[in-house]
Amino acid sequence: MAYKPQKELKLYYSIGEVARMFRVNESLLRFWEKEFPQITPRKNNKGTRQYRQEDIEAIRLIYHLVKERGMTLEGARRKLKDNKESTVRNFEVINRLKEIREELLSIKKELDDR
Repeated sequence: MAYKPQKELKLYYSIGEVARMFRVNESLLRFWEKEFPQITPRKNNKGTRQYRQEDIEAIRLIYHLVKERGMTLEGARRKLKDNKESTVRNFEVINRLKEIREELLSIKKELDDR
């Protein structure tokens, strides 16, 4: 999974930091911002985007739908509009299962190394 959760939570993240989290180009984030009303970074006087944690969570969900599940932008938009709660719940379950799998693989590796 490309998304790397941050250990230290900040109030605002730059577009570069967010792009690195998801291993995508900044231009993709700007494009998604136009395509998905869920992404609304704050802009300072200079127009620099400042992403909040809720923006990052929206990007994480969109990334999952578009990049991991292979949905079209229209399909992802429709899914978020028509059935957001179910989509978020399913996404959270999938992420938790991935975390459990990683944990089990780590335990298996430790046992194999003994």
